Amino acid sequence: MVDTRNASGLIARTNAINILNQVLSARQGLEEVIAASKAYNLLEQRDRAFVRLLVASTLRRLGQIDALLREYLKRPLPKKAQTVRHILRLGVTQIIILKTPAHAVVDTSVRLCEQTRNPGQKGLVNAILRKISKEGATKFNELDSARLNTPKWLWESWLNAYGEDTCRAIADAHLEEPPLVVSVKAASEDWAKKLDAEVLPTGSLKLTSGGMIDTLPGYDEGTWWVQDTAAALPARILLESLPSESKSRLLDLCAAPGGKTAQLAASGATVTAVDRSKKRLSVLRENLERLKLSATVVNADATTYKPANMIDGVLLDAPCTATGTMRRHPDIGRTKRPGDVERLSNLQKTMLENSIENLVPGGVLVYSVCSLQLEEGPDVVNLALSKRGDIKRLPIDPSAFGLPDPTKTDKGDLRTLPCHFREHGGLDGFYIARLQRAG
Repeated sequence: MVDTRNASGLIARTNAINILNQVLSARQGLEEVIAASKAYNLLEQRDRAFVRLLVASTLRRLGQIDALLREYLKRPLPKKAQTVRHILRLGVTQIIILKTPAHAVVDTSVRLCEQTRNPGQKGLVNAILRKISKEGATKFNELDSARLNTPKWLWESWLNAYGEDTCRAIADAHLEEPPLVVSVKAASEDWAKKLDAEVLPTGSLKLTSGGMIDTLPGYDEGTWWVQDTAAALPARILLESLPSESKSRLLDLCAAPGGKTAQLAASGATVTAVDRSKKRLSVLRENLERLKLSATVVNADATTYKPANMIDGVLLDAPCTATGTMRRHPDIGRTKRPGDVERLSNLQKTMLENSIENLVPGGVLVYSVCSLQLEEGPDVVNLALSKRGDIKRLPIDPSAFGLPDPTKTDKGDLRTLPCHFREHGGLDGFYIARLQRAG
């Protein structure tokens, strides 16, 4: 008789190996790799969830895992044995982080090794994972997790930007699994009860219980959408910066997948959502359809887009390295490089310059990035302010949006860090500035 249970486990773990390899070697985002993987999407739902958890957990603790493995490897593995390295990495994750029974992990890992180009390494895999199952957890927990799991270039940039204590607090926050947070159209208190959720000071809902998103109350009715606490702030700030009669002409640039567009549309505004990616715009349309909200959707480049009429309010949530979202996307630390910061900051400067030109006199623009890098946040805004005499900064009061005072910068912008709001499950790192055109 075929042991279908073990066969399913081997297939799932083979998928995990392939996905992990693609993320690390090709520098592709985890969600992107998963979406494109036919093998992964043929798995049963339970196995898909396990693979995602296994790979994400490995990426989140990769530096710590590799440091532990170096203690047990007498000599480095050859480059051609990269799959064996991934098997060991996933083995450590299962034994130490996911608390999978060690004998099952060792057995499966050895069988996986037999299927590689280096079957002779199965003895090594067996010996190392057995030792780790007995003593590895203690050694693992003694390692400097914050430092080891943060790529050197990011650690140094945060050290310079925020100081050592805050840098370490950011890195520690990235090691925690973030809660599921949603935005609702209206009546947060009512939906908090239905979803068994906590109403956060910002107005978002933090769910306290798990479950498949599309099976939760209100999903099919389009009552709410998944959106991190910090990600909901830019649209809120824009809406509360304009008089009600000016909310009829709003522009959401780089809008896909549509969470911020939904916020603007739910306010009753007439919204134009712009994005250069046709594929991502199709997701935006699907989301708006489920939420029963409407917006004019335009496939265009935000660096050059010109609307037919001047706009009262613009939301520019610019493309960025997304280093502020590493709690939710641990692959970012392994797929981004220092050169990406410079490339994207140049793009952001061009987008901001063009966006200002679309504003009516007296109109308001909110610029945001989910990046912790200064080059992508305050440096971009400060340059625009220094070059133009027709815009000014409008300071943001964090208390008006349910945030603590430390989120306000010395110039009056908003800077959320993953280590903020810990009593409510944390939030993503965002930089948000509010500008007004002279008039």
